Amino acid sequence: MSPMQVTAAVARTQGDPFTIEELELDEPRHDEARVRLVATGVCHTDAVVRDGVYPTPLPAVLGHEGAGVVEAVGDSITTVRPGDHVVLAAAYCGRCTRCRRGQMAYCENLFAADFGGRRLDGSTAFRSNGETVSSHFFGQSSFSTFTNVVEESIVKVDPDIPLEYLGPLGCGFNTGAGTILNELRPEIASSLAVFGTGAVGSAAVMAAKVADCATIVAVDIHDSRLETARELGATHTINTTTEDITTRLSEITDGRGLDHVVDTTGRPELLHAAADSLGVRGTVALVGASPAGTEATFEIGESLIKGWTFKTVVQGSSVPQVFVPRMIHLWKQGRFPIEKLMRRYDLKEINQGFADSASGTTVKPVVVF
Repeated sequence: MSPMQVTAAVARTQGDPFTIEELELDEPRHDEARVRLVATGVCHTDAVVRDGVYPTPLPAVLGHEGAGVVEAVGDSITTVRPGDHVVLAAAYCGRCTRCRRGQMAYCENLFAADFGGRRLDGSTAFRSNGETVSSHFFGQSSFSTFTNVVEESIVKVDPDIPLEYLGPLGCGFNTGAGTILNELRPEIASSLAVFGTGAVGSAAVMAAKVADCATIVAVDIHDSRLETARELGATHTINTTTEDITTRLSEITDGRGLDHVVDTTGRPELLHAAADSLGVRGTVALVGASPAGTEATFEIGESLIKGWTFKTVVQGSSVPQVFVPRMIHLWKQGRFPIEKLMRRYDLKEINQGFADSASGTTVKPVVVF
């Protein structure tokens, strides 16, 4: 068959804006589904790949928070069929030791599956006048009107839910909420702080409320985001441009320290403050990406007797096919109001969406096709 013509946002040159282009999309392979995109969330990971922090070959079609409708399936696909509504999440190999243990977020072949820009045979789904364009970003490359998606990235959802709301469940909201509910699992009435209240941090705040944490502290530099965090369940807020974070956290916990801190920023000075703010047996969970070579320092004298834990968390330690439906269930109950964080953009406005995300104007931009 002839290649399909699609419209996509292409990251062509490191650090430059996306360009809107007409591309050719090949036929889905036996283990892929062709999906017509309805909406795709804009995520910080897309920005760091565009800017060369992670090594996906450019030019590339990025996008990894897609939601859409299945148009066609390969002959080995068993989980969906044409017409099904789907959320697209991170890819995983399904064969390594971690995947077979149900730890898909820690797939031993994660970089190849999510950032390689190629199928295992070296081919890509997109071409531009004979030029190779990287595809299969997180198994999906969903900044495109249509795309071919690996089965591992596909989560079937009920057709009665507006797909415009669901794309960000595949990564950002999954990471924030999953870190709380899958990884930290805070006890009822425990204390928790979230450093950085973008999409990931806001999801963590909502999940902390779901988990019945008694003290939920939102930390950011934008008053508007902190106000939103209050609406979502934060009991306290700290603006680090006007308040000393260590002093305020000590005051909030009456000097006992926090049970948990989730850091979405990846900033060394905030990780240091997070460790200092912990109580006995507390945990710092880092989910924010930093450039290669970034290091953080921790005081080890007095902190030794705390018995504290530092851990990194990938994709909320989630199995997407299990956890995305859980988040949808919470949304239906009104306990996970993700729509309060979203603003819609046309595909041609995608660069404005990235700019608004970086400035804090919009918590979660969503490209609607």
